Amino acid sequence: MNKTIKLNQKKSDHNVYSRKIGRMGNSLGVSFPKLLAEKLDISQGDEIEFVENDGEIILRKARQIELPKNIRLEVLEAFYDVFEEDRAIFDDLKDR
Repeated sequence: MNKTIKLNQKKSDHNVYSRKIGRMGNSLGVSFPKLLAEKLDISQGDEIEFVENDGEIILRKARQIELPKNIRLEVLEAFYDVFEEDRAIFDDLKDR
């Protein structure tokens, strides 16, 4: 007889929350516990970021900034595209 148990452990100062993954259209989705959503100040429609970190995923509320009037969005997006393409070069320069 196989039984599955769910362990919600407290690791140092981090609370661990458990949720089942469900299907949302062609994607997978997970709900936020109400307490966690309140702590992160997130609500329906907010954007979150997924950060992959050595086999773990960090979720955080995406920061929204207002662009100064003299900066065009397409120029900023092009800058970020170039930066991402050349990230290895920048990382190498940083380590020197």
